[in-house]
Amino acid sequence: QVPLVESGGGSVQSGGSLSLSCTVSTYTYRSRSTAWFRQLSGKEREGVAAIRWDGDTIYADSVKGRFTISQDNAKNTLYLQMNSLKPEDTAMYFCATGSSVHSLSPSAYKSWGQGTQVTVSS
Repeated sequence: QVPLVESGGGSVQSGGSLSLSCTVSTYTYRSRSTAWFRQLSGKEREGVAAIRWDGDTIYADSVKGRFTISQDNAKNTLYLQMNSLKPEDTAMYFCATGSSVHSLSPSAYKSWGQGTQVTVSS
C-alpha cells in the first residue's frame, strides 16, 4: 500500500475557502487519474473532482464552479481549492490514485489517503 497524505482541512464559515493538498508517491502518481472524494459518516463516498495525467478534469455537479483540482507533477502533489463553501460540503475528504480510468467512481481507485476533515458552519 502506497501512502497518500492529505493536509489542509479545517473549519470555516459558509462562503469561505479552504485548500487541500495530497502528497502522492511517484509510483502511483503515474496512474491515469488522481481524485478527491468525500464522505459523511454513514453515507457512501462520493467523487468530488478528478484530474487525468494530461490535465483534463471532471467535477461533481455539486462543486462545479466552486472547486478546482490541480496537480504539481514536480512535487507529486494533488490540490483541491475550495471556494464559496457551503455547510453541505462538510465531510471527510480523501485523495485517491491508482486508477486506470478517468472517473469519479470510488471503485476505480486503488490507493487512498487517511482523509482530512472539512467543516463548514452556517
